[in-house]
Amino acid sequence: MTRIAFHIGLDDTDSPRMGCTTYIGALLVEKLVALDCEFIDYPNLIRLNPNVPWKTRGNGAVCLRVTCENDLIDRIKETVLEMVTRNSDLEYAKTDPAVVFLKGPVPDELTEFSKRVLQDIVTIEEAKAAAGKSHAEICLIKGQRGMIGALAAVGETLRDDFTYEIIAYRMPENRATPRMVRRESILKMDKETAPLTFNNYDPRKRRILITPRGPDPILYGIRGETPEILKKAHQIVVSDEEIERWVVFRCNHGTDAHLRKIDQIRKIRPHSPVIVSGVVSSFPKTIPGGHIVFKLEDQSGFVDCAAYEPTGDFREIVRRLIPGDAIEAFGGVREASPKNPVTINLEKIKIVKLTSKFRYLNPLCNICGKRTESSGRNQGFRCPKCSKTFPINTRISELEQRNLEERLYIPPPRAHRHLTKPYSRYGFEKNVDPQPPSSMWHYP
Repeated sequence: MTRIAFHIGLDDTDSPRMGCTTYIGALLVEKLVALDCEFIDYPNLIRLNPNVPWKTRGNGAVCLRVTCENDLIDRIKETVLEMVTRNSDLEYAKTDPAVVFLKGPVPDELTEFSKRVLQDIVTIEEAKAAAGKSHAEICLIKGQRGMIGALAAVGETLRDDFTYEIIAYRMPENRATPRMVRRESILKMDKETAPLTFNNYDPRKRRILITPRGPDPILYGIRGETPEILKKAHQIVVSDEEIERWVVFRCNHGTDAHLRKIDQIRKIRPHSPVIVSGVVSSFPKTIPGGHIVFKLEDQSGFVDCAAYEPTGDFREIVRRLIPGDAIEAFGGVREASPKNPVTINLEKIKIVKLTSKFRYLNPLCNICGKRTESSGRNQGFRCPKCSKTFPINTRISELEQRNLEERLYIPPPRAHRHLTKPYSRYGFEKNVDPQPPSSMWHYP
């Protein structure tokens, strides 16, 4: 009997107090393998627009891509819907789980829809229209909002840049306790696998980054360039608590896939992640909380840009900018509030052209060598020792060292969003078709 391709998208199953969509995906891997499904790709973990106001944590959706016998489709659907219903936080008001099923190849229309979900705000009506055009089946378990992410996960086939993540999950009885992963083993793993793994550790704050802090079932997640390096990293990390299961996902982490180039500042819209070019038009200032804000301008208008306190030393780079510097700003757009205008929350900046910065000094007296003093506004200078006067045009200008370079600047790893591409990933971008999973990519 001919096997057919079958895609299963999941989203919006968790809440701030419990659950994880990737965990349901991991449970379904075991179930689908038992149903004689063959995976044609690693489970896809798709991070969507990180700026949508209604997201929970990482705004991640999951797609499982398999081949199966056509007469198994109904049984697979029943299994998926039962697992999603049982493991979602249905009592939480803002959790609206949804599942999307699609037979056959992913149509281009659905891929375009997914790109919009990653980079913009999409409505439920637009999702319904995209599902109709793509012949995708939407199954709602409570509300409707989850259909957007579930449909986008099916449409995002990761044919541009991609990475992998191995996620290990905790036993149910341990989920309300501190995670028991040995710090020294994580440092050893980072040393032996970087840069093929990334964002494991923040050396400045000495902070471990692979272990979450919330009540979700994830013990740790390691991100990297290949499944093989992740399995090696997983073997190095030592946990003092039992691991229930683990899965390798293919994902868009660390790819900057959310960022979209905007050609004019006036076209910026709230909640959209953007890349926009302009010229710094105000000196950066520090506002309460330790955040740094400046204005960026082009011929179409201007926008505030902010480097927030968690970005650490990155703020010092931003603080050194001066009016006239040409830069590219990367980040999510925050909508205006009663106290603040529309603002780009900076994820990185690229300095394109530095303007010259001068400092001005009073001239030295050519008789006694003393530094002169001002004689008053626009009245020149006078030597305090011999009283010789000098005209205003004798002021000395000196070119200052900017202590900046015309290059890309990125905040430290602890401040990265899931999608932010770190320094270590530049040069590791991929553009290849998905491959079936290799051996030993999940347990059990």
